[in-house]
Amino acid sequence: MQENWQNKHIVFFDGECGVCNFWVQWILERDNEDKFMFASLQSDFGQKFLSERGLETTVFNTMYLWKPNKYYLIKSSAVLQIANLLGGIYKLSKIGKAIPKFFSDKVYDLISRNRMKLANQKCYLPTPHQRGKFIEV
Repeated sequence: MQENWQNKHIVFFDGECGVCNFWVQWILERDNEDKFMFASLQSDFGQKFLSERGLETTVFNTMYLWKPNKYYLIKSSAVLQIANLLGGIYKLSKIGKAIPKFFSDKVYDLISRNRMKLANQKCYLPTPHQRGKFIEV
């Protein structure tokens, strides 16, 4: 691991999901300030994160955003915070906080349930710098 992950925001994602991998690539391309690192939920690091918090360790339908020693967010809250942290035009995501969490998480769950139908698994090859943002790839 090239960077100190404890000072970053860690995005945990389903490493076998095409939609999830699309969003990881999307974040990587916009993370100009190197705020994020990534770990699949299936990795040892991801499994440790889940088990230490008593979270499901065999179903990977939720994205998590973790700021070590601060907080972790799930589902739509994680997505909105990622957009906010990317800054620029994505800060408009703050408007999404006006939508009740119950509703935004329902939309997230609908997409999550259908994610394998929405995108085929693609093989994305990150640059060497981007590769350094992955924990236990």
